[in-house]
Amino acid sequence: MPQQINNDQPAMNKNIDDAERERFSALAEEWWDPHGKFRPLHLFNPTRLSFLRGSLCHLLELDTEARKPLAGLRLLDIGCGGGLLSEPMARLGASVVGVDVSEKSIEAAKIHAREEGVHIDYRVSDTDELLKSDERFDVILNMEVVEHVPDPALLVHQCAQLLKPGGILFVATLNRTVKSFLLAIVGAEYVLGWLPKGTHQWNRFLAPREIQSMLTRAGMKTLIQTGITYAPLRGVWSLSKDTDVNYMICARKI
Repeated sequence: MPQQINNDQPAMNKNIDDAERERFSALAEEWWDPHGKFRPLHLFNPTRLSFLRGSLCHLLELDTEARKPLAGLRLLDIGCGGGLLSEPMARLGASVVGVDVSEKSIEAAKIHAREEGVHIDYRVSDTDELLKSDERFDVILNMEVVEHVPDPALLVHQCAQLLKPGGILFVATLNRTVKSFLLAIVGAEYVLGWLPKGTHQWNRFLAPREIQSMLTRAGMKTLIQTGITYAPLRGVWSLSKDTDVNYMICARKI
């Protein structure tokens, strides 16, 4: 069943899993090492970026030939980690705010952006804190985050609140299937060692219909859904109709 928003939780009980925060904080120095613990994300990134750029240019009628097609857009990257998506989004012209609950990850992101000469507004923050301000965004990235928080429906709801009318939200996560358990946990964490053991909890994975339900309840309309598959012999990721493991959804605020 789709998870419901918990409106009865204490105000001080934030939608943060402290164990998850510590797990990623411990790996913060490796964010930009393409051969380190985040190697899967580095391999994954070109496919994610192509989908994000292509979808935004299509939906917002942007110039696909422009060097900075996202110029003029204010973009929020939730759970930005070391900035693997924030930096390329900024290079495409967006005004980027990157937030993460891990202070060490934000520090790593700031250092790398400074070294690369990319301006990004990085903050140790979360959606609770952002909602206390008047800030609103044209685009929000919620990529591989919902499976790491206690209440994913609340996170999706808060993302919708942070969007301007007509704003675009991207959600990426893993499907809760036998296939995802075998590939994303047994294979990636225990057999191949691509990810540290314990990175994912299968019971926190969400089916596309569950994310779509959360989006609908938050006042969003799903526009695009795509799977992402890995070709081990070629070592590349690509967009696919297969959503059994990884998938991405793009929705617009109504």
